[in-house]
Amino acid sequence: MKIARVKLKSEIFYGVVEGERIRRIKGDIFNTYQITVESFLISVPELLPPVDPPNIIALGLNYKKHVLEHGSRKVPEKPAIFLKATTSLIGPDQNIILPKMAPSEVDYEAELAVVIGKKARNVEPHEVFDYVLGYTCANDVSARDCQHRYDVQWARGKSFDTFCPLGPWIETEVDPGTRPIKTRINGNIVQDSNTSDMIFSVEYLVSYCSKNMTLLRGTVILTGTPEGVGFARDPQLFLRDGDIVEIEIEGIGILKNGVRKEQ
Repeated sequence: MKIARVKLKSEIFYGVVEGERIRRIKGDIFNTYQITVESFLISVPELLPPVDPPNIIALGLNYKKHVLEHGSRKVPEKPAIFLKATTSLIGPDQNIILPKMAPSEVDYEAELAVVIGKKARNVEPHEVFDYVLGYTCANDVSARDCQHRYDVQWARGKSFDTFCPLGPWIETEVDPGTRPIKTRINGNIVQDSNTSDMIFSVEYLVSYCSKNMTLLRGTVILTGTPEGVGFARDPQLFLRDGDIVEIEIEGIGILKNGVRKEQ
């Protein structure tokens, strides 16, 4: 089932995507809800980020080939956790803004995002899927100059406004371990991999995070990006004003965003 969060005029609500239409959901998608007969063409309401998360947790260096292109031959023994500001969140078709403070080395990162469905603390790997609502596409946009040269940690470079596109909806019925994942810029494929290349599986990551912090319902966990990121290419490839970025994960959907420089 595909669950979208939408805005129609001034009203924000959830709906189930069925082909070209969205059927309204009444109730709480994290608890009890009903799928009504009321529906809209998918093009009518505005698609919002599919969840309004209390926290955005992200993972670095979680694909084997990305570790190699990052310049390291050693696979991490434990997940590298960092946080992105919730104010970095945007939805489908919204623009990624190249910030005036750091516009020159803004990079893309296709990622599978996990949406937590109920409060989780000290969860074991075999219990994880009882706590997961579903999955969506994410772009862990990163200002590489801030991340790698100017700062001693990643928070600022990962958290500029608009640096966490998420969407287009939550898919509740998909195997997260075998998903083809791609990034296209202006129609050209720049990342082309599969979640099977992950070092730490979704089950391990959610369990590990839950043993470090309480995962509130709606929490989003970004599970890392595959090889092909812009800073590791030769020549390097960074986002520029006017670009169109698409993150596609098979079985989930396509997250599309434009790129604009800050005015």
